[in-house]
Amino acid sequence: MIAITGGAGFIGSRIAIRLNQLGYKDLVLVDHLGTSDKWKNLRGIIFEEYLEKKDFFSFLEKTKELQAVIHMGACSSTSEGNASYLMENNYRYTRRLAEWCLEKNVRFIYASSAATYGDGNQGYQDDPIGIDALRPLNIYGYSKQAFDQIAFQKGWFNKITGLKFFNIYGPNESHKGEMCSVVFKAYHQIKETGRVQLFKSHNLEYCDGGQLRDFAYVKDVEKVVAWLLEHDDVNGLFNLGTGRARSFEELANATFRAMGKPVSIEFMDMPKELQGRYQYFTEAKMESLRDVGYRDAFFSLEEGVSDYVKNYLESV
Repeated sequence: MIAITGGAGFIGSRIAIRLNQLGYKDLVLVDHLGTSDKWKNLRGIIFEEYLEKKDFFSFLEKTKELQAVIHMGACSSTSEGNASYLMENNYRYTRRLAEWCLEKNVRFIYASSAATYGDGNQGYQDDPIGIDALRPLNIYGYSKQAFDQIAFQKGWFNKITGLKFFNIYGPNESHKGEMCSVVFKAYHQIKETGRVQLFKSHNLEYCDGGQLRDFAYVKDVEKVVAWLLEHDDVNGLFNLGTGRARSFEELANATFRAMGKPVSIEFMDMPKELQGRYQYFTEAKMESLRDVGYRDAFFSLEEGVSDYVKNYLESV
């Protein structure tokens, strides 16, 4: 039996779909559905049990059948200002789960974030040895960093696996609202107005639309997590991106191309509250994951956007 927290969310539900395809049907999906539309992501997934987040630890006290916990549940809003909530939800909850898994010898794979790298001045190497030097730009990034740090301090990375997600996009993200990927937003802007709005640059080193991100397709995330389940001797903290930074303009162009529409981009001012904590460049260093044996190729930006647009967004 495998538990997936955030199981109705974007990445969690996609992992569940991948595991179903690989023959895993004894899944325990954990989430908080509330009044959101993310329940729709559960449609078509075969699972053994669904649990609200508040009931998960009671379930853990009784079960003896759990082989792995894939912990994708978190508040992922980079604009969330309630630091107490984020620390309780992202740090404390993750720590309790990790401690339970370590005590019971249950595989633990969890989501960290590239937001822990802050402005990137310390680079994007995922070696935990440099973890204390990182300075996240927002409380979301810090809530993820706090657990990475405690896991390193206690030597847990010998027995658990963390994944530092970069900019993930793909199907099952529509419930995320403002936190949806730029691909999702660009598609709907093009459909409604025929153009895409991108932020102007406030950094002389980058032109408007030339800000760079490592955009990774969610299908690659699914594959990596499934591979880690099959290789339970692989532990540590790993970046998960593509290893290649691409510009927002390139992303917009790929979306126009996938939709068969002429390119039309409008640049707008970045909100002042973002200007001092905006990442102009992210690029995952992927050597660590490759060094432990992961060999599959990653979707290019053009391949991922094309698949997402043609096979998902346009089929709704």
